[in-house]
Formats: sequence, structure tokens, C-alpha cells
Amino acid sequence: MNIPYFRLSSCEQELANVQEVLESGWLTTGKWAQKLESLFAEHCGTKHALAVNSCTAALHLGIEALGIGPGDKVIVPSLTFTASAEVIRYVGADPIFVDIDKDTLLMDPRVVAEAIRRTEGIKAVVAVHFGGQSVELDGEEGLIAVCKEYGVRLLQDAAHAFPAQDTYGPVGSVGDITCFSFYANKTITSGEGGMLVTNDDDIARRVKMMRLHGIDRDVWDRFSGNKASSWVYDVKAPGFKYNMPDLNAAVAVAQFVKAEAFREARQAIAERYNQAFGGLSGVQLVKWRVPVSRHSHHLFPIVLGKNSKICREEFIEKLSQCGIGTSVHYRPLHHMSYYREKYSLDAEKFPNTESYWNGCVSLPVYPAMSDDNVDRVVSEVSRLLT
Repeated sequence: MNIPYFRLSSCEQELANVQEVLESGWLTTGKWAQKLESLFAEHCGTKHALAVNSCTAALHLGIEALGIGPGDKVIVPSLTFTASAEVIRYVGADPIFVDIDKDTLLMDPRVVAEAIRRTEGIKAVVAVHFGGQSVELDGEEGLIAVCKEYGVRLLQDAAHAFPAQDTYGPVGSVGDITCFSFYANKTITSGEGGMLVTNDDDIARRVKMMRLHGIDRDVWDRFSGNKASSWVYDVKAPGFKYNMPDLNAAVAVAQFVKAEAFREARQAIAERYNQAFGGLSGVQLVKWRVPVSRHSHHLFPIVLGKNSKICREEFIEKLSQCGIGTSVHYRPLHHMSYYREKYSLDAEKFPNTESYWNGCVSLPVYPAMSDDNVDRVVSEVSRLLT
């Protein structure tokens, strides 16, 4: 692809940080992971930030720390990556899938409230900040108020949403737990990695222990201590192997410093696309419920409607022939055989998700795109859809 769907933005600092880690002789969780945690805690304004090896790990640890277990039910949108729901199954609980808002593609607090009222055993909500903008959390009708009214916990999947903001401040600054992703094509990357932030001391203690085998001391604490007994530790619970190595953390630290510059670059591309494609017949653009400067612009999906000049499959193929990469985010979970069969899910119950899924295509929106790259995408998309 001349213009792939995604291309990494990196430079000398990532290499320098990795070299420093290699030369230190300490490659696993250590001072770089701690530095990344400090940066995230400061950014989000939270008491705790805990680095792990994926956003999936963060979500799993969060669900477990909230005490969710067999027989419990957790609300999650059908329009999301499978990780948002699979972690609910990890602990033996059941996902309750809900539809999205047709304009923003986000979870609707009113739909969530209705689902809580009609379903016994709801213990938590997984709010997915899809595409890079926040679900409506604040205000009298926001999701935080809904969760408080019905006594359920709020876990936010913010894999798309760093460094997004909303009326309450940075995504991650409110709610019980927020989880971020540093996967290869996310807004910042460490190749693989994730972060969990919280203001709850008990949650933080549980996550910190469970991310490394249920051991009561971090490996860095044990081996960097001066006491002769620093190797002594206890296993408090059968935990997991979810810690983030310093090699990954060093890359993420370098990317963190550039996160806002990356966001601004994606914003400029998204604004170009929005202006160019807003008037095309048969094309729906996603509504931005937050100001453009508060959106992380991780995705720029367009939806080809029934009266579009071209179907999605042909559109994707013709762009590929032009050397332009695309993607699709996501095939809804009510379409996936495991969830569809286990929970007898009917597509008719998710009309807004279905409408989006039938025509959605995500266009390239990454900081390394040149003006010529953006011009070419605009030109080819407009030609195919006009």
C-alpha cells in the first residue's frame, strides 16, 4: 500500500529509550514501567495508574477487582472488539449486549438505564469510548449518574480514547476504572501494552497484586531492594502474568510525550475528511458529540448507505487497487457465533448497530500521513462515491 491503513510514527527517542533499557540489563518490569505509570496518573489526575501487557489484561483485572463473578451480569455494547466482552466471560459472568446511538456510535445512557431496569443481576457497565470520543458520562442523565442510581460499577474501555477529554476532564479521570491500550495501531503504542487507572485504593491494591501471579511484591521491588530479605514474597491469590516489561514501557514513554502532537495531526486529517465527505450522497459521517479538540480521532469511519453509488466490498477493493488501505471496525459481537449462539442474540434487537455495520469503512488517519496522502484519499474516495 502506498497509503496503508496505519503507519507507525516513531523517531530517535524510542530507539534511545530501548537502548538504555538493553544496556541496563533489566528488561522486565522496572523503572520505565513506573515512569509510564507516573505520567498516566498525572495526566488523568488519578491516584493510581498500573501498567500491564495489554488493554485486555487491564479490562480483565478491572472486572476481577470489582468483584464480578459467576451469575453476575455486565452491560456492554455489541459494537466493540471482543475483548470488551470476553473479559466478562473470563470471570464467569454474562454480558448483556445493548445497541448504540445511531449518530455517535456510542453507548446511550438511557438505553443502559432501560437494560438495568429490565435485567436482574446487573453488577457493572463496560462503557466503550468508540473511535476516540467519550461516552456521555457527566450530567444528570450521564452514565455515571445512571450507574450511581442503580448501584452498579463503571468500567471504561478507553482503548481508542487517549488523550481524549470531555466536560469532566481527561478520559480516565472519573468512574471506577478506566483501561487504555498501547497496541500497535493505537493512538500511542508500545507494540503491546495497556494501562489501568483508578482512584480506588482497594482496586489498585488488588490489580497490582493480581497482575503478577498474585504475589504481594513487584519484581522490581524485590530485586532492587537493599535488604538481604528482599527476595522474600508471598502469594496471596492465584493471579495472572500481566505485567508490562520495561522494553515496552520505554517505547510508550517516548510516545506519551508526543501524544498531543499525534492527536492534533489526526484531528487535522479528520477535519479535512469531514469537510470533503460531508456532502456526499449516500454517505453518513459519525457525529462528534465532543468538541473536535477533545476527540482523540483514533478512527475515521464512514458509512455507505443503501443509496450509495457503490457497495462497501467494491469500495474497499477499488481503494486497495489505488494503493489506499482501509479497515472495518467492528463486526458486531451479536454476529459472532459464540455470543450469538450462547445468548440467542437477534440482530433485530440492535438496529443502530446493524445500520452502521452494513456500510462502515474506516479510512486512514495517522500522524505520518502527508498532505499529499490526505489529498489522494480525499480525491479517490470522492471519485468513487460521486
